[in-house]
Amino acid sequence: MTELMLAVMIVLLLAGFPMKMPLISAAVLGFLVYFPNMSLQILIQQMIGGVKPAALVAVPMFILAADIITRGHSANRLIDVVMSFMGHIKGGLAISVTSACALFGAVCGSTQATVVAVGGAMRPRMLKSGYNDSFAIGLIVNAADLAYLIPPSIGMIIYGVVSGTSISKLFIAGILPGLLIVALFSAYCMWYAYRHDIPVLPRANWKSRLLATRRAVWPMGFPLIIVGGIYGGVFSPTEAAAICVLYAVILEALVFRSIRMRDLPGIALSTGAITSVVFILIAAGAAFSWTLSFAQVPQTIIQALGLNDAGPLMVLLAINLAFFIGCMFVDSIVVILILVPIFAPMIKTTGLDPVLVGVLITLQVAIGAATPPFGCNLFTAIAVFRRPFVDVVRGVPPFLVILLLVTGLLIAFPPIALFLPELAYR
Repeated sequence: MTELMLAVMIVLLLAGFPMKMPLISAAVLGFLVYFPNMSLQILIQQMIGGVKPAALVAVPMFILAADIITRGHSANRLIDVVMSFMGHIKGGLAISVTSACALFGAVCGSTQATVVAVGGAMRPRMLKSGYNDSFAIGLIVNAADLAYLIPPSIGMIIYGVVSGTSISKLFIAGILPGLLIVALFSAYCMWYAYRHDIPVLPRANWKSRLLATRRAVWPMGFPLIIVGGIYGGVFSPTEAAAICVLYAVILEALVFRSIRMRDLPGIALSTGAITSVVFILIAAGAAFSWTLSFAQVPQTIIQALGLNDAGPLMVLLAINLAFFIGCMFVDSIVVILILVPIFAPMIKTTGLDPVLVGVLITLQVAIGAATPPFGCNLFTAIAVFRRPFVDVVRGVPPFLVILLLVTGLLIAFPPIALFLPELAYR
């Protein structure tokens, strides 16, 4: 029966149906077969229950804040301050792209918004400085993945809701792995610049640096609000999301005057359209996951794969491989909704830290966003940069190797992810 549900999903996907239809269809089919005497109202109740957790309120809030910031001046100000300190070193422009993606990701939490905001401003500069276009695009679409790891992260919110893991701990756990990726990407960018003899930019004087820093003070308030507020116990992640929206409105509408107050309803409407798609997927995923769990499909799959007696290392490897492959083909939210309930019994029985698992899953989701064939960052880059698919993916492999290396380091050295949460919640 599990094979039939998967077959229905694949056929509907290949037929061009949006992802919510395969999920709902497979859930209804499984429900009718496994529980023929039960009312379909139970399935509807599970869908409603899937979107009821209060933590999900943070999702539309962060999306709205990202929409407001993307249309404003925050991105350029963050880019300018990074360029003033990094531009003069070998590979400094590429390192600036990586750092700017990390900073903007900490502001908006959206990989696609980061591709648009940072990539739109930095790609022309990289091409003018002598960087190969494939390298520039590969760097941008992969560095944008940092928005998934460095808080706020919508992927971490979804995982936290599905698995019952503390979202606050997940947010803090993503910081050090994100900074590790920044360091490794920067090292590769320096090597690339030396190998291809990329010229450096003129060194900025301290007056220019102080001016750029002063202009970026307001946008840098976002990560301080999110991380500082949550870490200090001032507010929850959901409250932090609401405060981010208010801060974004004040910043872009009143301080920078980059948007007008009458633009806000249109921005909110755009956010509402995106949020509705996300929440429909969450509701459909909840119904699908409940059907699988109630029919004990996860236990059947685990037994078939021979993972019943697997140790923590094998379970971690299996989780990473499943999410890596899944996110190459299917939307990351859907993969989280389907696979987390399947692996939940193994995570519990092996005693794995759910925060560590959440960081690893979020990293695989981030990798999937920039991995062929269906990574969302790739198609965003195709639309924004107007380049063919082959040109966009040509520069991806080196950064993919680095991201997989970070995955291995997290598995081998869990304190990379767990040190800050343990420090914060002693």
